[in-house]
This record gives sequence, C-alpha cells and structure tokens, in this order.
Amino acid sequence: MSRPLVPGLIAEGETDEGFLSIVIARQLRELTWMSPYAVDVKETEVVSHDREHMVTALEELAADCHLLFTHDDGRERRRSDGVRYHSHYLVPVIGLGDTGAWLLADRAVWAGLAGSDLGGLPARPRDVERIADPAGVLAATVPRRGKPVRDYFEYIGRNIDLAALAQVPAYANWVAETRNALKGLGYL
Repeated sequence: MSRPLVPGLIAEGETDEGFLSIVIARQLRELTWMSPYAVDVKETEVVSHDREHMVTALEELAADCHLLFTHDDGRERRRSDGVRYHSHYLVPVIGLGDTGAWLLADRAVWAGLAGSDLGGLPARPRDVERIADPAGVLAATVPRRGKPVRDYFEYIGRNIDLAALAQVPAYANWVAETRNALKGLGYL
C-alpha cells in the first residue's frame, strides 16, 4: 500500500499554475523515489490568490495537502531552515523565492522547440539568476508561432531537465528545504 503525498501551491500567476505546479510534482517524485515507503505523489493542488488573501489560500489548501509551497518575501528567506508551518493545520510551508528565471535554466528543452531564440539564455543553468529581466528573456526565447508565452509553461514544466534546474542555487535550496520537510513528515 502506498502513502499519498498531496502538494499544494499558492499561485501568484500563470507561471506558477502552468510551470511550477508540474515541476513541484516531478521533483517530489524524484525525491521520494528512494523512500523506504511507496509514495504516491498526486498532482499539485493550486489556489490562486493576491497578497491580501494569503491566509485564506493557506487554509484552503492545508485542509487537503501534506506540503504547501508559496512565494515568500525576503524576510522569510532569512530564516535558517526556510520551512514554516501553517499554525492551524501544522502543514509545512516552503517558500519558493523568485522563480521567474527557472524556466530558462535548460537550454536543451528550448532548443527542442523549433524557432526558439537561445541568444538570451546563459550557457550555464546557475547563471539564470543573473538575468535582470527573466520575463523579457522568456518572451524573446519562445518560438514565434502566434502563441502567447504562457502556452509554453506546461511543456517546459514537463520536459525541463531537473538536473539542470538543480544547478540553479535558489532551486537547489528549495529542493534541500523540501527534502527536510519530507523527512519531518516521515516520507524519507
């Protein structure tokens, strides 16, 4: 019998819903692959919100999820462990930080899309954090087929190389915090 693991994401925009929700589930499957238990990672449950309704969004997801992910401000990033707990349900809340450049970390996934312009992408995945305007670089990278940029988020989320993402320092920190939370929950 397998243990279910339901992740929740407090989304701030289209990138979160189309890209991050998929990457979160993929990374959780990767992390729990070596678990002593059979872990069934479910699809990420997503709730969109604005800053004024963060607590409501947390409450909504915490009732159904084992682990919550949200963007956080600089104040929370300074905590040594990076993991907070939602006080009512005691569900781990893990901050994602600034994820705007994560879509740009894997040149190969963009090269696989005919018509992509790789000129603005850095040679090394870790260098995406130095991009001053990730949204602008993303807009310049996507193929010109009359589709909006958001139409590529799901494809990139499903196909981006997690090993390339792991070279991005913020992503590596997020994975480490997630691993610690999974240990605390008894999944690892």
